[in-house]
Amino acid sequence: MRLLLIRHGQTPSNLAGLLDTAAPGPGLTATGELQAAALPAALADEDIGALYVSTLIRTRLTAAPLAAARGLEPRVRDGIRELSAGDLEMRGDEESVRRYLTTAFAWSAGDTELRMPGGESGAEALARFDAVVAEAAATGAGTVALVSHGAAIRMWTAARAENVDVAFAAAHALDNTGVVVLEGAAGPAAAGWKALTWAGTPVVPRGDEPVNGGPAGRAL
Repeated sequence: MRLLLIRHGQTPSNLAGLLDTAAPGPGLTATGELQAAALPAALADEDIGALYVSTLIRTRLTAAPLAAARGLEPRVRDGIRELSAGDLEMRGDEESVRRYLTTAFAWSAGDTELRMPGGESGAEALARFDAVVAEAAATGAGTVALVSHGAAIRMWTAARAENVDVAFAAAHALDNTGVVVLEGAAGPAAAGWKALTWAGTPVVPRGDEPVNGGPAGRAL
């Protein structure tokens, strides 16, 4: 199965650099609406058979033009919502954002019992995302698109794609409406995935690099 993990369009909280992860969350900025409107053309070569969105408003708004263009009904699933910031919610200072991402990438590295301050554990976050990927695989569609969130996509891909490590995911922030394309067998969600492209660039794993991108795609 071909899996397209699409980050939502720009929001006001992205512009402000805030850890805004709670439902229902903000809508899109004018730029975000333009980004969403550009998705059908950007994905014109993809034969998308099913479309999933999270429970946060911004993913549904992002997916709407694509859904209309392809005649698809988006399937709303809580499992692909953003990683809960817990006590760090609506913080935008460098220390809070760094702690958020450090925790998320520790999950990717296998420390899944670690818990976000006042929030979920890695085991919980991976399980909910895995469940939606497994459901998508079970649809039998050759290509499935999931409109999700930056930190969730980077964390899950680093944990599940055999050719993406934490250093790569940490060094590559995903811009709004950026797409990570993966391929894998339609079997267990946690096994057999390979990332093909990251924001349009072929994936070439790199060595140890510092965490340099926040959930809003800004350098720290």
